[in-house]
Amino acid sequence: QVQLVESGGGLVQAGGSLRLSCAASGRTSNTYFMGWFRQAPGKEREFVAKINRIGTSTFYGDSVKGRFTISRDNAKNAVYLQMNSLKPEDTAVYYCAATGVGGVRWDYWGQGTQVTVSS
Repeated sequence: QVQLVESGGGLVQAGGSLRLSCAASGRTSNTYFMGWFRQAPGKEREFVAKINRIGTSTFYGDSVKGRFTISRDNAKNAVYLQMNSLKPEDTAVYYCAATGVGGVRWDYWGQGTQVTVSS
């Protein structure tokens, strides 16, 4: 099993920045991609970003490209999401997730951290 714990959420004004962190523990060798999703009230969960096991490939959802940056530190078993130029529509619960070794199915999820962007 893999445990994921997010931190770093909070309240920020539009145009500001936040950095989310996700600490992974357990059998992290059984994972490939780590990533972030978000879910706003009344909306479906949305893909935000993902990064491969060795940090050489990153992918972003269209709504965050150019504003958010995902990174990871394997020595610390951590993944980060730097969020810049935040907009009120970025308000959501942000979830850290990890795929199994196949890199397809998101098998592991954190409990989520709230990000609120005020206008």
